[in-house]
Amino acid sequence: MDINSVNIEEIVKQVLAGMADSAGPETAGGAGEVPKTAHVAMLTALGHFEVKEYPIPEVGDDDILVKVEGTGICGTDQHEFKKDPFGLIPVALGHEGTGTVVKLGRNVKKDSAGKPLKVGDKLVTCMIFQDDPEITMFDLNKQNVGAADVYGLLPDDDIHLNGWFADYILIKGSRGSTYFNVSDMDLKSRILIEPAAVLVHAVERAKTTGILRFNSRVAVQGCGPIGLLCIAVLRTLGINNITAVDGNEQRLAFAKKMGADQTVNFMNHKGIDALSGAVRESFGGHLADFAFQCTGSPAAHSNIYHFIRNGGGLCELGFFINNGEATINPHFDLCAKEINLVGSWVYTLRDYMTTFDFLKRAKAIGLPVTELITDCFPLEKINEAHEFALAQKGLKVAITNVALDGSTNNH
Repeated sequence: MDINSVNIEEIVKQVLAGMADSAGPETAGGAGEVPKTAHVAMLTALGHFEVKEYPIPEVGDDDILVKVEGTGICGTDQHEFKKDPFGLIPVALGHEGTGTVVKLGRNVKKDSAGKPLKVGDKLVTCMIFQDDPEITMFDLNKQNVGAADVYGLLPDDDIHLNGWFADYILIKGSRGSTYFNVSDMDLKSRILIEPAAVLVHAVERAKTTGILRFNSRVAVQGCGPIGLLCIAVLRTLGINNITAVDGNEQRLAFAKKMGADQTVNFMNHKGIDALSGAVRESFGGHLADFAFQCTGSPAAHSNIYHFIRNGGGLCELGFFINNGEATINPHFDLCAKEINLVGSWVYTLRDYMTTFDFLKRAKAIGLPVTELITDCFPLEKINEAHEFALAQKGLKVAITNVALDGSTNNH
């Protein structure tokens, strides 16, 4: 048989293609590096996580096994820990997570944005699981999702490796999960991607009113992690005249680091007239053009209308769950002032990807966004971590399996 160089080259290509097709999932390192079981913090009762051990299943053709590095504690996690408002117990929580890809199904070559993905890359997941222009908000009821789609929020009766409060998590790509290669970002920034996306979305909602501009006077009420990230997003967009309102001096001090020009401690002002007067004074005798309500407190929602000028705008994003009724006077608070009101709940997939650029830009202009993570706990101390966060002893609390830099207090 006459085999020329062209034929040989073609044969080599066919052999290599066959080897790739028959190969199993790509794996990190040598044999034995990935254990047979994973530790998962399951919320088994109100106020109690139990660290359990589950088998790590075979990685399917469309799946990704991730070794968890760190996960932020979200307000949603705290609500579940205290009250289980969604009736999810038992459940593996943690959705602000990130880690290292250690096994990759043979069909997985790129992330959800088309960026190449390989073993060793850093990865985050997103609660929005398809890039559909018709999906303008996160809605579990309309999108027929399951536990394999939304990591760290819905129960999973199968493998249980679907929450980031763990040392390994299995991403089920066959279910339409969305995931991103964020290897160009440091660990703290990666932990903050998910909560920051909430604020990128909120500011995009606010911009639809046409009121939010470079010279706008903006009040941000509530300086927990969400409010502080809101200030950072606004500052990154070039809005400089920001007043932060809260009752905690530690949070107000950090609000100034994040870009607030003035702060108002509501503990120092008795009654709504005195409080709104302090906000007006912070803006040189003017009320706010726009306000963001980030507290989840019905009383705070009632108050914020008094901070806003006639024709101004308000974005309410503090009520992820039902925290009760708020009392307003529709005539005086809304109609007579012609307030432009928008609500914001989670984010879209496009907002999520925009958040990567926000975090990089915030770092470039010197905002200490990653300093928001003040305390971290190991997985076995997850109950202590939640109690610590609920007591508001730090700013942003995280569960970490690897050491963070020296600016974080380890417990």
